[in-house]
Amino acid sequence: MKTIKLLVNGQEKSVNCPPSMPLLDVLRDQLQLTGSKECCGKGECGSCTVLINGEAVCSCLMLTGQVENESVVTVEGIGQTVNMDPIQEAFYDEGATQCGYCTPGFIVMARSFLDSINHVPSVDEVMKALSGNLCRCTGYTKIIKAVQTAAQKKQKPKGIPN
Repeated sequence: MKTIKLLVNGQEKSVNCPPSMPLLDVLRDQLQLTGSKECCGKGECGSCTVLINGEAVCSCLMLTGQVENESVVTVEGIGQTVNMDPIQEAFYDEGATQCGYCTPGFIVMARSFLDSINHVPSVDEVMKALSGNLCRCTGYTKIIKAVQTAAQKKQKPKGIPN
């Protein structure tokens, strides 16, 4: 066991765990941040995606010791019901969720993608950016539309109505 310090959603946290414990387990079990989901446990589905120093990664593959003193952002750090991020609003507005299990991973990955571009992406660009995330319910059409909608909102100057 080791005390490991992390910056999680902008707050300093200390956890006591083996450095080899998956970050996902620490987030869910010790910090009660249950937005990130465990599905495959192999980094193949993207449901556990978080941002580490701004980079989207599968938290089921990251060992907590690897992220000591690093910044971790979960879906809870991106936005809450009372203060949603534009990507969360777009997922809601476009009906891009069904069962919701994969949604947190898609939102985190989409936020990372939108932060890295300064244009409204094409369908192909969105598909490529989200290719590490799997959904069994939606068929991806509404998810892609939600990402494009959020990108459009990002491009509009403040004060101009939709």
